Amino acid sequence: MRTLAALFVVLLIWVVGLVAFAQRIERSIPPAEPPVADAVVALTGASDLRLEAAARLLERGKGKRLLISGVNREASRDDILEVSRAVKPIYDCCVDLGYTAADTIGNAGEIAEWARGKGFTRLIVVTSDYHMPRSILEIRAAMPEAALIEYPVATGLVDVRSWWRKEGDARRLIVEYSKYLAILARESFLALGPRDAAPAAQTKETTS
Repeated sequence: MRTLAALFVVLLIWVVGLVAFAQRIERSIPPAEPPVADAVVALTGASDLRLEAAARLLERGKGKRLLISGVNREASRDDILEVSRAVKPIYDCCVDLGYTAADTIGNAGEIAEWARGKGFTRLIVVTSDYHMPRSILEIRAAMPEAALIEYPVATGLVDVRSWWRKEGDARRLIVEYSKYLAILARESFLALGPRDAAPAAQTKETTS
């Protein structure tokens, strides 16, 4: 009986969290006038609206360069130019394509390596609204020193206002929420590790 009660409590907490997650996404809108950053980074996905939004930010001078992370290896620069609808001179000079990332963890690593290589620490992150929470967690884990500015794009892939009415929307949101929780759990576990061991040992050695 106690086991059933505990499972019910866990399920209730999970459902409440899912609803809060959906409401967070529903409230997330891109800033009308985002601050100027060092660069703009866009995560590729099912919608080209992400790339279009990122290109517009670059053209508005919101960053010095744009990285499009997770580009299909079969896509050429001309292909990405076409789907992003970017201004060609700006695209040719200031857009970098990342081909190594195959998932969000890969995106984060690719973005961190690119940004550090160019000395960028302030980034505007462009991705779908429902994908933004997980993307920010992963990028922050890969590059904790960076200041991240969220620019969520409503792609229409998930209707967060009535996601429970359609099986496809519900499934996509539940999967995204579950992945988000998994990253939170991972980072919480890693935070318990002996990160202060080295400084403590160094202090002991200095004082001895």
